[in-house]
Amino acid sequence: MRGQFRLRRTTTKMRRPSQRGFAFFCAALVLVNIICPAVARGRGSRRNVTRARSSVAQVRPASTRLNARDEALLEDMSRRAFRYFREQADASTGLVRDRARTDNSPIDENHRDVASIAATGFGLTALCVAAERGWINPSEARERVRATLRFFATRAMHEHGWFYHWMDARTGARRWQSEVSSIDTALLLGGALTARQKFQDDAEVVRLATLIYERVDFPWMLNGHPTLLSHGWRPETGFIKYRWNAYSEHLILYLLAIGSPTHPITPRSWFAWQRERITYAGYTYITGGPLFIQQYSHAWVDFRGRRESQYPFTDYFQNSVAATRAHRAFCLALASEFPGYTENVWGITASDSAKGYLAWGGPPRDAAIDGTVVPSAAGGSLMFTPDISVPALRAMREQYGASVYGRYGFADAFNPNNGWVNPDVIGINLGIMLLSAENARTGNVWRWFMRNDEITRALERVGLRSRT
Repeated sequence: MRGQFRLRRTTTKMRRPSQRGFAFFCAALVLVNIICPAVARGRGSRRNVTRARSSVAQVRPASTRLNARDEALLEDMSRRAFRYFREQADASTGLVRDRARTDNSPIDENHRDVASIAATGFGLTALCVAAERGWINPSEARERVRATLRFFATRAMHEHGWFYHWMDARTGARRWQSEVSSIDTALLLGGALTARQKFQDDAEVVRLATLIYERVDFPWMLNGHPTLLSHGWRPETGFIKYRWNAYSEHLILYLLAIGSPTHPITPRSWFAWQRERITYAGYTYITGGPLFIQQYSHAWVDFRGRRESQYPFTDYFQNSVAATRAHRAFCLALASEFPGYTENVWGITASDSAKGYLAWGGPPRDAAIDGTVVPSAAGGSLMFTPDISVPALRAMREQYGASVYGRYGFADAFNPNNGWVNPDVIGINLGIMLLSAENARTGNVWRWFMRNDEITRALERVGLRSRT
């Protein structure tokens, strides 16, 4: 493994904001010029970005055929990522810590034992993958799933079925005065419903996962609005004023709400949020912020071969393919300023940086971009673009070696231009790489999750019907 370039490790104290969804929402608003067009125009050149009303461009489907060398790379990366979800989950609650040091050395007190329910949703899914692949004894995986579901069904604090974004991994107590989060609860449910199908022969797993899902009061999260869900709720101040009203990572949230057998919302909600299209480097697609928003819902929901039945007949899978290819082109366009971006070293999505946690990305240009590379940008898009994502992961590993690739796989972020390497990994960024890799290799996560009738029913209700 090549690794002549030695990257400098630094430790930066940072706390991820408890309203991550709010940050992304604001970024999306800037993109669509709702808050302040002047600010939006000032976020770097839009020379290569044009607004488009046309439907999403058809993008050449990427081959999902992986050779033995590709498989070996993804197997090693995925097993290391699973190690995180095994080691950083509390044995009693099943809650997965939000972050850890790349070498599992002690983390700062402010982050120690802070769990993320979104990371826990990825963790439940990771257990399904690990059991299928033999990385863990299936009986251990099953018991870990049971323990996690028991905690959320019987012990975790909730409000109308919705859970707090951040919890103490050991006790389940609310941390950082966090909100009851709609999107993070949805990602947790993604894991619970995946486990319900993977372990469908286990009556307790099925019962607990069903209880957790069917208890969620989706209309309550509308807070009086006819169609748009709130970002969340706090006991001190009530509902967060921001709503999921523009394209974001919320596709799974709305499908879960529309398909709920006990507390559904109207299918009209699907068409109530804005869809802003841009064209960059010849790719036309719906945008909304960092690349992760194109990835998270697709980790579970199989949108392949589905197109909306009304204009502009959006194919969300092809939309994410186009967004990933455009993003790579965007990074290459920055190479004159940041030579570390190359044909196979690219990717910027929400991550740590030398200055703290940032919800950055592009196009258009985010003023905060400093040449940092975030492996989960390419890794989270393996299911869309393996032809460019696999070479990117291989190049990062071979060029920078153990400096950026360790116990849990890739460090959350690194900067090849100045040698900075994040000392941490973040659970959700490892999780999206693991799930995307599995879908690219076998489609297993899609297969398990799509067995849930509630999801296929929701897709039919919003007119996302299969073309086959």
